[in-house]
Amino acid sequence: MVKVKVFSIGKSKEEWLNLALAEYEKRLTHKMSIDWIFVKDDNALIEAAGKEPCIALDPHGELLSSEILSEKIGKWGSKLTFIIGGADGIPETILKNARFIWSLSPLTFTHQMTRLILIEQLYRATEIEKGSSYHRHEPHGSKTSRRS
Repeated sequence: MVKVKVFSIGKSKEEWLNLALAEYEKRLTHKMSIDWIFVKDDNALIEAAGKEPCIALDPHGELLSSEILSEKIGKWGSKLTFIIGGADGIPETILKNARFIWSLSPLTFTHQMTRLILIEQLYRATEIEKGSSYHRHEPHGSKTSRRS
């Protein structure tokens, strides 16, 4: 089982978001354990995260496909630490010590939405690894119509 720690600024007050996070945690029960550590500001984030090797979620990091993320998680081992920053991003001291800087998107998300996207991608990675139908990759140039 993979043990995941997620350090994040602020807690979620939105009930719908808490329900969504709980659903993915339930789905991951036999594959990953998620430990959410919430802090109030950058100084508390630096102190809580310490010098632990982490994956920092930053819009300037490397963009990954879900398939590549699944491969990386398999290589990173059984203990993973993710850092989600606040409105000003992740403090430079944490970025310097990060084992990997990952961008979910060039778009900006709230830390609450980032938590949901992160846990969904962790679940997707486990489903890709086991070959389930949860992840259906659409090849480029597909005939499926899309709105612009």
